[in-house]
Amino acid sequence: MSDGERTFVMVKPDGVQRGLIGEIVSRLEGRGLTMAGAKFTQMDDDLAAEHYAEHEDKAFFDDLTDFITSGPVFATVWEGQDATRQVRQMMGATDPAEAAPGTIRGDFGLDLGRNVVHGSDHEDPGANEREIALFFDDDELVGWEQIDEDWLYE
Repeated sequence: MSDGERTFVMVKPDGVQRGLIGEIVSRLEGRGLTMAGAKFTQMDDDLAAEHYAEHEDKAFFDDLTDFITSGPVFATVWEGQDATRQVRQMMGATDPAEAAPGTIRGDFGLDLGRNVVHGSDHEDPGANEREIALFFDDDELVGWEQIDEDWLYE
């Protein structure tokens, strides 16, 4: 999709350990988003600190980086019209206790610190590009058109 927006989505260590990668990917595909890149990886301390740099001065920063480096993550890039906003709605509120049923966090999240998935902030215009660049080189991303794209968008 040439005019689609790209957004970053990561299944966190708790989602990986609970076997939720396939379910999350399936939901995003079912929404009509197209996967442009995927990587199963283990974040190190430097990448975690850079990824969560906006929280560096907050009391929960060390717990956050300790958790995100505690096991593998599944980093992905998705493409579609208004993809970031769509993904944020699908994920639900950051705190699973406040996330609506039917959202990823509402259905699978158990705790604010174990909320299964991370997605780029749709209110921060540079978040997508910054987070995608942390995990993927340009040549690792693929742009392609789904055969049903005409049925998804006007």
